[in-house]
This record gives sequence, structure tokens and C-alpha cells, in this order.
Amino acid sequence: MDLRLDGTTALITGAASGIGRATALALAAEGVRVALLDRDGAALAEVAGGCADAVVLVADVTDEIQVAAAVDKAVDALGALDAVVCCAGVSGPMGSPIDEISLAEWNAVFAVNVTGAFLVVSSALPALRAAGAASVVLIASDSAFVASEGMVPYCASKAALVQFGRALSVDLADDGIRVNMVAPSIVDTPMSRGDLGDEAFAAPSFPVQTADEVASHAVYLVSPRSRAINGTTIVSDFGYSARSGFPA
Repeated sequence: MDLRLDGTTALITGAASGIGRATALALAAEGVRVALLDRDGAALAEVAGGCADAVVLVADVTDEIQVAAAVDKAVDALGALDAVVCCAGVSGPMGSPIDEISLAEWNAVFAVNVTGAFLVVSSALPALRAAGAASVVLIASDSAFVASEGMVPYCASKAALVQFGRALSVDLADDGIRVNMVAPSIVDTPMSRGDLGDEAFAAPSFPVQTADEVASHAVYLVSPRSRAINGTTIVSDFGYSARSGFPA
């Protein structure tokens, strides 16, 4: 199916690895001119090699000044901005009970996972409004809806991100800007391997999806083919959240 993306533009955060990297490459393959934002300049340069005329933006999504400067650079270089895909994220403390998590650790998770998206979308808003039919995609997690032990900050931040996107979709509907979320379960990324260990992916007892699979959802949501979809979360979890835990 032709996604009608050729010649459009997009900004992707967290583009140096994982889902962000896969999304950047997938959009570029559809003919989208991309701006790649991440703190890791060396890794960004590698990703940019697979994206024609990519704009490389080394910035921290938690820093308001850096984000504003990066977005301005992206718009100047691309000439317009049709889409923003926020993939930057951190897991924070894993396996820790709430009384062993510091305020600094809590704030650090929300700073990247929620405030980062706020800063990027806010800075990009004038350009998105000018596009007339723009799209924002936020990469959340199934942890916004279900919880595993020892993941309170991450779960809370991803739930906040989903509701941020829903509220934003209402606020921006009259501007022709759609906002949707993708909420995957475990994805084979460097972050997940860092949290769970490589051995967890050798013969997993749970279903695992690839970053490319998640990216395909984001690309569809960016596309005008999904123009009727707004304020929605695609939960990509192999149907696990639909199952009852009731022992019967």
C-alpha cells in the first residue's frame, strides 16, 4: 500500500537506537526527509547514513533550550515539518520498591518520557500547524495499562504519556494535527537488553517484537492513510492485555 509519505518531513527523537532508529529508517524508506534527534551524536551519524539528506540534531530532550534550538534547526533545514515521532525514553530504576527510589530517579524518568515529549511537541507546534495536516506519534508502552513488579516510575510515566497524547489530540484537532500513541510490550532493543540481560532474549518465555515491527505502526500513524485515527493508542502486545488473570 502506498502510504503517501514521499516528499514529506518528520522529526524523530531517540533516533540513535532501538525504536527511534528503526522508525527513522522506515520513514526514510518511504521517501520522508527526516531530522534525527538524540544525545548520542556518533550513533546518530551512523543512522543518518541510511537516510537520504537526514538532518542530525544532537540534543537532550529534557533541556528546553537545546530542544528549541534543535527543532528550529530541523524546520530550517527541512523547510517544513509534517510529523513528529517521540521515541526517546528511559526505563529508570528496575526492580526497586517505591521506598528505595529517590526523587531524583523518579524525576529523571518523567523528564525524558513525559516532559521530553512536551518540550519537543511544544517547540514543533508552529511548524506542525503550518503543515495543515500533521501527525504526532508518541511511543508509549503496554506498561501504561498493565504493571510488573518493580517498575513504578516507568509505568506511571508511560501512562502519563498516553493521557498527554489523548488530551493533546483534543486540543490540536482544530489545527489539523493528529496525535496517536503506540504501546508495545517487550521489544528487542538495547534498552530492553540492558534491563533484562541478553540471556532473557536467547530463549524467551514471553513473546518479543522487533523495533522494526513497532516502527511500522508509527509509520502508518504518520501516514495520511490513517487520517481518521486520532487520540488512539495502538497496543502491540500479542493480545496479553486482553486476557483475564481470573483462575477459571
